[in-house]
Amino acid sequence: MAQPTWALGFEDEVWWSRLAQPEQHSWTDAEATHKLQEFTPPTDDPDPKALACYGLLVRPGPQQADQMWLRFVEGRPVSTVTIDFLAWCSAQCAAQGFTALLLIWDNASWHRSQAVRGWIRQHNQQVKQGAEGVRLVICPLPSKSPWLNPIEPKWVHGKRAVSEPDRLLSAAELEARVYAYYGGECEAHLVMPKKVA
Repeated sequence: MAQPTWALGFEDEVWWSRLAQPEQHSWTDAEATHKLQEFTPPTDDPDPKALACYGLLVRPGPQQADQMWLRFVEGRPVSTVTIDFLAWCSAQCAAQGFTALLLIWDNASWHRSQAVRGWIRQHNQQVKQGAEGVRLVICPLPSKSPWLNPIEPKWVHGKRAVSEPDRLLSAAELEARVYAYYGGECEAHLVMPKKVA
């Protein structure tokens, strides 16, 4: 609040499963018996069983609404994909007039990697010298404390909202539902380098 040109961001990654159903609670008759439906993809299904996604919950200021920024990944979260996501977030913040992003995230190995830390250091130096983007101020959460990250419950509610109890969603349908639920615009997928796969 003391820095009106800074944005506060809570970052995390999540897997959106096409097969597993999230826990749902509902009122039912005492005599009713319900079975959980487990989906199995057809053998010729080209879509992955789950989609990896980076998310940033942005709290721009006290008078502004939270924003949820999402980028899906072709592959899984790794250091190079994290760097691409951070560069995109920096550009998004700069476009909204911010000068710094206070980034709070967990201790995932790809957050702590030398490649990511080196890129952040180099990025901040370039921004100081007048390059495009915003300065990234990293604040890691304590180990094993996901409840301190306010993006975590947003993932839980989102998984419940986009689930389909009666049929298997395609990857494109699932992605479209996720973007619609969080009110975001579809973005190009981040791509994991082939040599990491």
